[in-house]
Amino acid sequence: MTVIVARPAAQRRSAGQRQALVATSHTRLMMLLLLFAAAVVVVIMRLAMLGAFSGEEAAARTAALAARGDIVDRNGAPLARTIDAWTIAVHPRKVLGDKMEIAARLAALMPDRGDQAWFYAQLTKPVSFTYLQRRASPALVEQVNAIGEPAIVFARETQRLYPQSTLAAHALGFLSTDGHGMSGMERVLDERLLDPAKAGQPVALSIDTRVQAALESELGRAMTTFSAHAAGGIVLDVHTGEVISMVSLPTFNPNRVGKSGSDELRNITTQSVFELGSTFKPITMAAAIDSGVVTSLNRRFDATHPLQVGRFTIHDERGDPKRWLNMAETLIYSSNIATARVADEVGPERMQAMFKRLGFDTKPDIELREKGRPLWPGFWARTTTMTTAYGHGIAVTPLHLASAYAALVNGGIWRPATLIKTAVGDAPRGRRVISEATSARMRQMLRLIVLRGTGRKGDAPGYRVGGKTGTAEAAVAGGYDRSRNVATFAAAFPMDAPRYVVVAMLDSPQGTKETGGWKTAAWNAAPVVGRTIARVGSMLGVVPDERRDIDVSDITPTLWQDPSAPPVDGR
Repeated sequence: MTVIVARPAAQRRSAGQRQALVATSHTRLMMLLLLFAAAVVVVIMRLAMLGAFSGEEAAARTAALAARGDIVDRNGAPLARTIDAWTIAVHPRKVLGDKMEIAARLAALMPDRGDQAWFYAQLTKPVSFTYLQRRASPALVEQVNAIGEPAIVFARETQRLYPQSTLAAHALGFLSTDGHGMSGMERVLDERLLDPAKAGQPVALSIDTRVQAALESELGRAMTTFSAHAAGGIVLDVHTGEVISMVSLPTFNPNRVGKSGSDELRNITTQSVFELGSTFKPITMAAAIDSGVVTSLNRRFDATHPLQVGRFTIHDERGDPKRWLNMAETLIYSSNIATARVADEVGPERMQAMFKRLGFDTKPDIELREKGRPLWPGFWARTTTMTTAYGHGIAVTPLHLASAYAALVNGGIWRPATLIKTAVGDAPRGRRVISEATSARMRQMLRLIVLRGTGRKGDAPGYRVGGKTGTAEAAVAGGYDRSRNVATFAAAFPMDAPRYVVVAMLDSPQGTKETGGWKTAAWNAAPVVGRTIARVGSMLGVVPDERRDIDVSDITPTLWQDPSAPPVDGR
């Protein structure tokens, strides 16, 4: 018999409430699970987006570098290349091992990067990621990986490599972190080097690495010997305007540009302007001859005493001849007084016209963006004409001077300078500055300066060098610093058939025991040019021949100087 027990109403109500509570709990749990899942999805999507964008950014940079064309010198030697390399980085906040011990091991493996303290600073940076080394070799990556620290990570990426290190650094320039040119020819050629249609076609510069290395070596040696603040030099093809060598010291390594300061990054040859002193005197002589102001080289100018012009007095240096000098003697002795008298007759209009034809009133004409504006006199008084004639009161770059000397000796044609290799027959036509006859006279007189005057130490046996020294007090705000000078030698060779101009300049050189305390251009800048020409002349296709020379027989009878007399002070 079945017994039915009836539950009280209160008990039935309690069971129903429990079921409702369970249902509510289930609903809430489901909602929490859904919210948690949504949060997870958002985080995942955010991470994916960040990864995608980071990947795209890295891919874009890698693609830009991967596609960037090479730069080579005029003979095909590599100057800038894009290569595959490794990077070594660390997540400082995730380092598990002893940071001091890891820093010591990293310093031992990468001593050129930093010491133990530097690596410890990287490992303790309050950042999530930082680089330890870029352009790392596979062998180094393997050694660092052996440390066993999971927070140190590695990645492959393309890198711009400058295999010649500091060689021609200012001509080449460097890249930004996103793979675009920041200075030098890297900046000028940025679009061309990234053009997919021209991938695999290297750009040839006019630079010759052999000549560049020689001039850098000689200028560096002189800079050290004479404790100079800086130095600059140029080798220029007189017929094409091609820059065969461009040196600016101190220099920088484009592979590690971040370690360089403003002095190292500045291109002295194109950015810095200087009063270049007596190197301007041949330009004044050319203006006088070409304009017809002086029709005979034997015409003489009074240099017997200082020249008083208003409240200004123009002097020659102690030991200079106190007599009347003809045109060639004015350059051989480097007389300020005689040069000023010549310029006074040329006049301000013709002097300005000559300087403007040589581009002295504008930035140097070359592809680089790093160019300085000359200091051009605001008012041309009579004294302005006289002093600019010997390189005071007007300031230009060494490249301005090199291009001017090319025009003086190549037949009278000024051409813009270029860092791009020029095909035979493609040189720009340029503009005529002086006549061929005047240029021929200048070649004679420049050769005589080296044979008998202040340029003797700039000669190179068999290469028939001609040139002019220049020593000027360093210009500073409000006047001149008499304790410092700028020493320059501008030359060309071979003078019987000029091919190249060579300019060497030292900023603030000091005298030495070997020079008897002299710190003028004859003792420091001129020898740089002579040694450089002796080293590179044959490389440039100039055969040394001591049996050949330019004919100066129509001038030598007019000279009073004893050929065996040494140079006076070397201005």
